[in-house]
Amino acid sequence: MIYKIDMKKISILYLMAFLLVAQSCNRLELTPKGILSEDQISTPKDAEGFVISAYSHLGNDHRSDYPFSLWPYGNVRSDDAYKGGRDANDVQNFHFLENFTAVRPDLNNFSQLWFRAYSGLRRTNEGLRILGKFTAAEYPQKEIRTGELRFLRGYWYFMLKILFKNIPYIDETLVNEEYALVSNRALSNDELWNKIAEDFSFAAQVLPAEQPEVGRANKIAAYAYLAKTRLYQAYEQDEKHSVVNINKQRLQEVIDAADKVIGTRYGLENDFANAFLPGTYENGKESIFAVQFSANDGVGRGRLNYSDYLSVPQGMGCCDFQKPSQNLVNAFHTSNQGMPLFDTYNAVNVNFSADFVDPRLDHTVSRPGNPWKYETTIVVTQGWSRAPAIYGYFNSLKENVAPTCDCFVNVDPYRGNTKPRIILRYADILLFKAEALIELDRPDEALPLINQVRERAANSTARLKNAAGNPLSIYRVETYKPGVNITWNKTTAREALRFERRLEFALEGSRFFDLVRWGIADQVMNSYLDVEKTRRSIYKDGKFTKGRDEYLPVPQSQMNFAQGAYIQNPGY
Repeated sequence: MIYKIDMKKISILYLMAFLLVAQSCNRLELTPKGILSEDQISTPKDAEGFVISAYSHLGNDHRSDYPFSLWPYGNVRSDDAYKGGRDANDVQNFHFLENFTAVRPDLNNFSQLWFRAYSGLRRTNEGLRILGKFTAAEYPQKEIRTGELRFLRGYWYFMLKILFKNIPYIDETLVNEEYALVSNRALSNDELWNKIAEDFSFAAQVLPAEQPEVGRANKIAAYAYLAKTRLYQAYEQDEKHSVVNINKQRLQEVIDAADKVIGTRYGLENDFANAFLPGTYENGKESIFAVQFSANDGVGRGRLNYSDYLSVPQGMGCCDFQKPSQNLVNAFHTSNQGMPLFDTYNAVNVNFSADFVDPRLDHTVSRPGNPWKYETTIVVTQGWSRAPAIYGYFNSLKENVAPTCDCFVNVDPYRGNTKPRIILRYADILLFKAEALIELDRPDEALPLINQVRERAANSTARLKNAAGNPLSIYRVETYKPGVNITWNKTTAREALRFERRLEFALEGSRFFDLVRWGIADQVMNSYLDVEKTRRSIYKDGKFTKGRDEYLPVPQSQMNFAQGAYIQNPGY
């Protein structure tokens, strides 16, 4: 029988959380009452509490200061979404991100995100030190729990790496007082990726394929993250973030790790919708690793998905952030043959009553006249949008739930939910492997992997109907057939793969990081901004600066804390 990790236990342990790394130059030397320290641990049961506390930090985020879903950094900073909200001044720092102006080291959001991620890392390192006190005979779960903690450490470092690039690497061998002495350039870019990969590789070797509690990392999740890490590492960058080489050895390692995932119990959901529905669909076969949430667990309002509070439409409460862009919506427009319009999709806005579209559009983006989250009695209106003159009428769907769900929680003025947030899903692995094969000059082997994803999309129309039973749009998606609807070679396969990733993972937080990995962020974003300036006044000053805007600045508070050990990222 499979259980979720006890979120009530996590919430209580959160209240007993350990001292976190001191921000800036502020240091707290006294041990407050109610704090559990490492030297108080004497039993395996105590150690288990530290492991659970490390998991709990996955949900210790904040709606606007430091959302771990990374929607401002992966979606709003890309061509997928506008910031949304009341206007440009509402959570203004995220407006700076969307047009790449006034992005400065002293912005508090960056400092908070850095600090909270390193707080998560500290929990894993403390847990690893604690586990080292016990023998395998004393603590039979020691090796598995060590694998889980190293998986979580890899998770946090991966997040920091794609956000800031140049980061200090701290493991369990360092005590807290030594943190400020570690340079963020002590390891090269490649060495940092290797450290992250080592954690996932270790976890893959020691973790079981199945865990008794849903939410714990398993062997398959570790291999999946190892594939993702090696894929990012394969695109070697210079100091100014230009991709100067694609490492073939790393690409083969992507394939090797992905093959450990493909063919297991995981797979694509039959309907695209299922991956983003609560209840019986939570933690389904496509969800390889997800953050778990809870309500009514005895501590406050529970462990809700704080990251996505703000993306709930105004018509359901608050606050209508993360508004899908017109460019993203247009990307789902298909030809009469069901093919993507690679070069022309954004020339004219899609006409929903006449044009063919990919069904994933209506699973990803809501619009007036359509049911909300497949509930035909709840119809979206123009009034659901808070500032349509600025951000339009589209709303983000995947992370949201219907108000009829018992997972929907009113935290006035916000609306939260307890639906797990998927971090990695099976479709990712198929496309990771396909990307590696294409870059290894093996596009024919990538074709069936991409077509699996497209075939599932074509078959995902059952829920896309209104109260009268009529389809919401005119749907058409076809698989790639070399010599029939496409000339299939490395160039066209790469274009197809990159377009497929956008459609499949739209508004899931990965788009901007994909563009940086491929080394095309400046081209895509400046092309996007040039057009959007004619549509949205918020972009009038927008410009992506190559060699700077691929990464965030090292927060000034952390530069101060390190007292000369850190070097700022280029351009800041």
